[in-house]
Amino acid sequence: MVPPDQAQHYAESLVYLPHSFQVNDQKRQIAANTPTRAECGLPSEGFVFCCFNNSYKITAAMFDIWMRLLRDIPDSVLWLSGRKILVDQNLRNEADRRDVDPARLVFAPRCDDLADHLARHRLGDLFLDTLPYNAHTTASDALWAGLPVLTCAGSSIAARVAGSLLHAIGLPELVTESLEDYEVVARQLATDPDLLSALRMKLDLNRKNEPLFDTDLFRRHFEAAFEQMWAINQRGENPRSFHVSSIRN
Repeated sequence: MVPPDQAQHYAESLVYLPHSFQVNDQKRQIAANTPTRAECGLPSEGFVFCCFNNSYKITAAMFDIWMRLLRDIPDSVLWLSGRKILVDQNLRNEADRRDVDPARLVFAPRCDDLADHLARHRLGDLFLDTLPYNAHTTASDALWAGLPVLTCAGSSIAARVAGSLLHAIGLPELVTESLEDYEVVARQLATDPDLLSALRMKLDLNRKNEPLFDTDLFRRHFEAAFEQMWAINQRGENPRSFHVSSIRN
């Protein structure tokens, strides 16, 4: 979350966990029933780019990339989290300004049941993350539901969250370092069904075996962090940064 060359900007001593900063509940239920594309307002055919991040995270630069992808990928749509009528209409107006049919922006209404919300992720093809403010819970929700997340890492904590999650689930290939690469990878995945299918299969396997969704493993690492902090305190030493050693095996 904090690259070594950024640590100087923090007053706090930093504790680095072995895999990810984010704890996840591996017992979250996903509804067995998947809604139809029609029930979610999605077209019967076509690639579904998805981003359920809050709308305030969508910058003009990100939106430009997304609209270029829609123009380049025939019949594709962008599935967004619907919050307020004014926001949705503003985004559709911006799509129109970029020569994209506003109808290709589909807004998902709020779903009060988490299990049902997770289930509808199955209809998405690729989750497009935002920069400089990454997906947090929305990224882990997507990964837990089997939807690949593509992110671009920045230098701040907020810009490195999704990258942390992807590394912890064994998908570093979905962490790009520039918006140019982000756009290239998104286009590759949207136009190569075999590549995307292999990635989804890898995600399905990794979500069961990699550290991100191993709740008890996170608990053990978190407790080890507290124990080391307490030991430092008991020796009368000042707080200092340290890395928690992996105890996975």
